[in-house]
Amino acid sequence: MNPLSASLLSSVATEWYALDPLWQGDFSVIQQGLPHELLRPTWQILILGDGSPTRHLQLLTGEPTEVDVIDMSTVGMDPDGAPHQIQLIPGPRMRRQVWLRTASGQRLAYATSWWENSHVDEYLENRSIPIWASLAKLKVELYRDIQGVYLGESSDLAEAFQETGPFWGRHYLFWHDRRPLTLIYEVFSPYLSRYLGSMEPADGHGREILREALGKNFIEDDRS
Repeated sequence: MNPLSASLLSSVATEWYALDPLWQGDFSVIQQGLPHELLRPTWQILILGDGSPTRHLQLLTGEPTEVDVIDMSTVGMDPDGAPHQIQLIPGPRMRRQVWLRTASGQRLAYATSWWENSHVDEYLENRSIPIWASLAKLKVELYRDIQGVYLGESSDLAEAFQETGPFWGRHYLFWHDRRPLTLIYEVFSPYLSRYLGSMEPADGHGREILREALGKNFIEDDRS
């Protein structure tokens, strides 16, 4: 059964779809923002802003944002290849994978989140709705703490989005009552360029601009 298209509720950890990064930035980059010739301000508001992506996507498309849950896996104390901030989420843990899509079915983003097992039923009572909607319904006060941003490739996500990379992604912590509640990793589809404008710099030389602007943080690979 293909986890890209099927609904999986599993007690055995399956694959999740991390980007193979061409470049990645830390908290300092997130605070400063990126050069506008590298990434348009409209995209930066979505990727580097601390607002709800679910709400942003709804406002952009004019349709409700819905989720397809493709995986609920118990990962225990395994770090699961997640960003190192997973250590802040008490174990044993559960991983949830979803597609964020319009009501009409267009996939807009992919998200993986890691939760303490004992919190899943409390905060995700209805697992078929977006996390933001679940927590807003419970009137949970949250702080979205963005920890990393990525530009990278993924053949699985390219197939699922029906879009070519590279893709922009990020990961962040949700804090509640001064404690980390969940770690979330998101990747956005280039389909959103229909609303936000092109992700590429105006002259089309995205890789060259990345290399010059970001220097040592640019990760070379064999796809050049």
